[in-house]
Amino acid sequence: MQRLQGIAVSPGVAIGEAIIFGNEGFRISRRFLPREAVASELARLDQAIAAAAKEIDLNRQRVAEQLGDDYAAIFSAHLQMLQDRKLREELEQMIRDRHYSPEYSVSRALRRYAKVFLSLEGDTMAERANDVFDIEKRLLRHLLGERREGLGELTGEVLILAHNLTPSETANLNPNFVKGFVTETGGPGSHTAIVAEALDIPAVVGTGPFLTEVSGGETLIIDGDNGLVILQPDEETLARYRHEVDEHKQLAAKLETLRDLPSDTLDGQHVTMFGNIEFPAEVKPCLDRGAEGIGLYRTEFLYLTRDVQPSESDHLAAYREVIEALDGRPVVMRTLDLGADKIPNFPMPDDERNPFLGLRSTRLALKHVDMFRIQLRAMLRATTAGPIKIMFPLITNLLELRRAKMVLSDAMEDLEEEGIPFSRDIDIGMMVEVPSAVVMMDHFVQEVDFFSIGTNDLIQYALAVDRSNKDVASLYTGSDPSILRLIKMAIDTAAQHDKPISMCGQMCGNPIYTMVLLGLGLRTFSVVPAAIPEIKRVCRSVTIPQCEEFAARVMSLESARDVKTALREELIKILPDQLI
Repeated sequence: MQRLQGIAVSPGVAIGEAIIFGNEGFRISRRFLPREAVASELARLDQAIAAAAKEIDLNRQRVAEQLGDDYAAIFSAHLQMLQDRKLREELEQMIRDRHYSPEYSVSRALRRYAKVFLSLEGDTMAERANDVFDIEKRLLRHLLGERREGLGELTGEVLILAHNLTPSETANLNPNFVKGFVTETGGPGSHTAIVAEALDIPAVVGTGPFLTEVSGGETLIIDGDNGLVILQPDEETLARYRHEVDEHKQLAAKLETLRDLPSDTLDGQHVTMFGNIEFPAEVKPCLDRGAEGIGLYRTEFLYLTRDVQPSESDHLAAYREVIEALDGRPVVMRTLDLGADKIPNFPMPDDERNPFLGLRSTRLALKHVDMFRIQLRAMLRATTAGPIKIMFPLITNLLELRRAKMVLSDAMEDLEEEGIPFSRDIDIGMMVEVPSAVVMMDHFVQEVDFFSIGTNDLIQYALAVDRSNKDVASLYTGSDPSILRLIKMAIDTAAQHDKPISMCGQMCGNPIYTMVLLGLGLRTFSVVPAAIPEIKRVCRSVTIPQCEEFAARVMSLESARDVKTALREELIKILPDQLI
C-alpha cells in the first residue's frame, strides 16, 4: 500500500478501478483475453513491434543523414530496447499465460522498466526512463490505432489518473462513469478544480510524479476530503473508506430534505442561494438542490469544448436553453473568461510567460472585439426568452469597464439597426477579482448595477500565488486575514451605495466559510450544485448576530492557520456531524 499526498480540490471519497490517461489520449485499462484470442493478439503484438521498429529505424536514418551518427544514436538505443529478447518474452508470457491484452501488457511491462530507471540517481537514468516512455507510447499508438479511447468514450465506472487534465478535458468527463480523478500537477482554484467541483466527483491534484507506480485496472482510493491517494490499499483500509463512503451517502440523504426549504437563518434573515454552471444541462442539478437561479454562467466553455469558435447562433441556442430551463428565474451570464489556464481555440501570444497576468478574460475580449461582439449580440437577443444579467470578468480599472460597456452599446445599436428584437432593460455587473477593483469600488458603483466577488482570482492576485501551482498551494487560501479584509471592504462599499453584491468563487461553496461570510454581510451565495444543500444547512443553523460576533473575532486573528482553525472549530460546534 502506498499513500500519496496531494491537494484536495473536490470533496468526497471514491474507490474503484484506475485507468491511466496519457498525454496522447491513451486509455489503458486491464482487459483480459478469451483463450481463443491469444494467438491473434500475439500476432497483433508482433505487427505493432515490427511497425514501431520500422518507424524508429526511419527516424534514425533521417537524423543520421542530416546531423550524423552521434545524434542518431538515441534511435539506435530505442530500437535495441524495443527488440530486446527479454522484453519480448515477458510480453508474450503476460498475453499467453495471464491473458492480458497486448496494450495492458506493454504498459505494465514498460512502466516497470521506467520505474527502475527512475529509482536510480543521475540525469542519465531519468533520460533512459523517458526513452522507455517514448517506446511505450509508440507501441500503444500502433496497437490502438483508430481504437484509441478518449475520456468521452468510457463505458464503465473508473478513476482517472493523468499527468494533467485541461479544463476542457475535465468538462468532458462523464460523471456517470468517472467517479474521481487524480493529476500529478495542478493546484487549488485552478479551472480544472472548479469543473471537478461542478461535476461533484472527488478530485486530488498536485501529487507529483506517480504514474509509473500504478497500472491500469488496479484498485485505488481517492480521498478528496484530505487530498490523499492510496495505491494498492489493503483490506483494512478499504473497509475504513467504504464506511466513509456510507457516511457521505447518509449526510447527502439528510441534506436532500432541505431541497424545498428556504435558506433562512434562525432569526429569519433570507440568504439567496444561486448555482454556478458551465453548461446548460447543469441548470437541472442546481434546481434539484434548491437553487433560486444561476448566479454565474461561465460561458467560456462554449469555446473550450469544440474545435471551432462558436457562432452567434451557437451562443444564442445555449443561452436560450439555460433561460428556458430556469423558467423565469434569474441568470447572470459572465462574458468569456479565456486565457490563463483556459486556452481557447484561436491563436494566443507565443511569449506569454505569465498567462495569469497577461492577455486573459476581458482584456482578451477587448483584443478580439469582433468575437466579443458576437457573444454580446447573442446575450442581448436571449433577453427575449427571459430575464438575464450580463457580467464582465476580471475588471481592473474604470477604462477597461467602460470599453466593455461601449462594445455592449455598439452591439445594441447593431441589433436595433437590423430590426432584431432584444431588451434594453438589462442589468450590467462586474466581477470583483483583483485588489484594484476593491480599492476603486467607490467609483465602480457609479458604473454598474451589481457586483460579484470572485474569490478564486482575488486570492491569487492578493497573495501573489499562482493558483495552479502545487509548489505554493499552501499559500493559496481564503483564510488569510487580508482576503477577509478585502471581502469586507467590497461588501461594505456595495452596501453603502445600495448595490447588490454576491460571491461566486469556491470560497463561498465551502461550509467552513459560511458563518464568517454571513457575519461580514454577504447575503447572496452562488455555488456549485453539490454545495447548495451544505451551505443552506449552515445558514439554517445560525443567527446573523451570532455570525457577526464570530466574524469580528475571526477578523482580529493574524494568520491564515489561526483563521482556519477557528472556522473549523465553530462549524463543528454548530454541526457536529458535518464532514470537513
